[in-house]
Amino acid sequence: MTELSPALATLVARAEVLIDRIEAALPAPVPATDWSAFAFRWRVRAGRGWLEAVKHPHKISLDDLQGVDDQKVAVEQNTRQFVAGRPANNVLLTGARGTGKSSLVKAVLNRFARRGLRLIEVDKNDLIHLPDIVDLVSERREKFIIFCDDLSFESGEPGYKAMKSILDGSISGIPENLLVYATSNRRHLMPEKMSENLETTFTNSHTTPHAGDSEIHPGETTEEKISLSDRFGVWLSFYPFDQDHYLAVCAHWLASYGLPPMEQIAGARAEALLWALTRGSRSGRVAWQFARDYAGRKVSRRARPAKARL
Repeated sequence: MTELSPALATLVARAEVLIDRIEAALPAPVPATDWSAFAFRWRVRAGRGWLEAVKHPHKISLDDLQGVDDQKVAVEQNTRQFVAGRPANNVLLTGARGTGKSSLVKAVLNRFARRGLRLIEVDKNDLIHLPDIVDLVSERREKFIIFCDDLSFESGEPGYKAMKSILDGSISGIPENLLVYATSNRRHLMPEKMSENLETTFTNSHTTPHAGDSEIHPGETTEEKISLSDRFGVWLSFYPFDQDHYLAVCAHWLASYGLPPMEQIAGARAEALLWALTRGSRSGRVAWQFARDYAGRKVSRRARPAKARL
């Protein structure tokens, strides 16, 4: 083999160093999608996104959700239609925190996963990638729900327009195998400020030099605020728990740890109410947290743990 001249060897070595630097600067290839999974998260790195399989999805069931029977029936029926290939609607779940909104979405996934339902959780900051997600799953045979938890927007956020277009407003319609389920503490997803009422003024152009700056149709600004919510065909509200509802949920989760009925009702009642009082809230999440604490002090290690959080 012919030996390289010193000058050529130096050039080759410098080229190899340059190639190594270029390769280090290039973004790593995105991982392949594990389509055998039931749930995914949309991940983004260096502006490129991919579906990351969730290895241990929450195993909550519809029976674990107490006191929200009407909401369960509506979401389960809509999802059943979707999985069966019949027309179904996008779903918006709004209301008090900790009352089971996100748990209901996870529960319908567990109910219908074996029938081809899949869930893709997308963070609000990544909603601008919705068209990429649609392109990725549109040809798949499974049914996909894009899940946006605790959704809300401020004025001008890019994710707002992306969500609005994907729901109803883009030249390319949403594919038949995809729906959007979102939860929010806000009914209209965007803040409505008192100052907007103050800004709505009508002036006389003959007496006010800047009358042309006033909005001619101020009502249209308000319509824009609520237009995104209107694009969800199923719109369900969740309400704060009263005392009896809260105690019933506590009893349910305590039962999942194997506590006997009398222990659930009599022994835990006072502590459950105090637990809620110190947190300033009665909700399913607070009830689940109390049950974990109480059961951890009262039951043996062999008792079956609660399956998931609210």
